[in-house]
Amino acid sequence: MREREEKRREEKRREEKRREEKRREEKRREEKRREEKRREKRREEKKREEMRREEKRREEKRREEKRREEKRREEKRREEKRREEKRREEKRREEKRREEKRREEKRREEKRREEKRREEKRTDD
Repeated sequence: MREREEKRREEKRREEKRREEKRREEKRREEKRREEKRREKRREEKKREEMRREEKRREEKRREEKRREEKRREEKRREEKRREEKRREEKRREEKRREEKRREEKRREEKRREEKRREEKRTDD
């Protein structure tokens, strides 16, 4: 009778031990799953972060390109303005030269007429 009792208790202890082991095992597995989930989350977050940074870099590049483009356009406009100004200046100078030529021509003409009148006067006298 005692032996049976002893056996039963022994069996119970073994059973309890197995259950305990099972619980621990389950706990370990659960912890592993949680850990894996956390890692996955971190990986995902890292990916998103990387994507955000990448997007930022692209955005910055686009802005930079825009600025350069604007600068080029501005430079072109200024250059065009300078050329335009030069052309106008050249025109003004040209006009001045022509004007000067006309005046000169007029003076010469006047001189010739004057000379002619004097000549005629001398011949008349």
